[in-house]
Amino acid sequence: MCPYVVEHMTGWGLLMISRSTHRYILRDGRRIVQFGITNGAVDRAQEHLRDRKRFTTMTVVGPAVTRDAALDWERERIETYQRTHDGKRPRYNKM
Repeated sequence: MCPYVVEHMTGWGLLMISRSTHRYILRDGRRIVQFGITNGAVDRAQEHLRDRKRFTTMTVVGPAVTRDAALDWERERIETYQRTHDGKRPRYNKM
């Protein structure tokens, strides 16, 4: 966890913000098949392989962020993908 000093209404204090969630993109060739988030990229890749998901690369995107920020990123990426692919989601982002 990373400590950050933040200003509160009553003064200065120490706030611990957990930035341990990674964002990733799974691709099968050039095709995006999933946008996702994880706390352990290597373990998550192995999970996907055990689940028999077909992909050629897993790209971790940017630095670790908060879980809320990662969830927002994932939702936004899926929405953008849908707008540019006739309303369809990536293969493994079925909800």
